[in-house]
Amino acid sequence: QVHMAESGGGLVQPGGSLRLSCEVSGTIYSLNAIGWYRQILGKERELVASITSGGSTNYEDSVKGRFTILRDTYAKNTVYLQMNRLKAEDTAVYYCNARGYTEGSPPRVFDYWGQGTQVTVPS
Repeated sequence: QVHMAESGGGLVQPGGSLRLSCEVSGTIYSLNAIGWYRQILGKERELVASITSGGSTNYEDSVKGRFTILRDTYAKNTVYLQMNRLKAEDTAVYYCNARGYTEGSPPRVFDYWGQGTQVTVPS
């Protein structure tokens, strides 16, 4: 069983900052990657940023230089999305996604989504 806990959304003025948190817990054998996605009402969900177990990161073009995805120094299954210089177009529901293997013989693939957290930046 894998559990996801997201937090950190809210209302922020343009140019402000927010930090989203995603904690993955449970019977995890290995955590391959954690990603943050966002979905604007009426549009498809899109990848914002991701980080692999090896520390490789990937960013959507519009957030490069403004957003940073990073893993907690001590709690390796906790990932943050630091969002700076927020814009109105960043307004969306942000979802955390975790992929990896659960404990077991053999280990099983998992692909879980968090419940989503609203980020609102007024225009």
